[in-house]
Amino acid sequence: MPEEKIGVVTHYFGNIQVAALKLEGELKVGDTIHIKGHTSDFTQNLDSMQLEHQDVETGKKGDEIAVRVKEHARESDQVFKVTE
Repeated sequence: MPEEKIGVVTHYFGNIQVAALKLEGELKVGDTIHIKGHTSDFTQNLDSMQLEHQDVETGKKGDEIAVRVKEHARESDQVFKVTE
């Protein structure tokens, strides 16, 4: 599946399984993301995201959004958007 780099993980909150992502492009609820790093490698559908503690449908370049992740993500992991 083709994918494009969309951002990087800047922080991971293990107690609530949330990753903070610094975006390099646009990301929408419903998109599929692939998080890959030294020990992380998983794909998941984005069912929600938050910007400054508010639910949003779309994140834009430069935004730092929070997303719930199904596996452990680490700082500096690369985030890709899977394109159909």
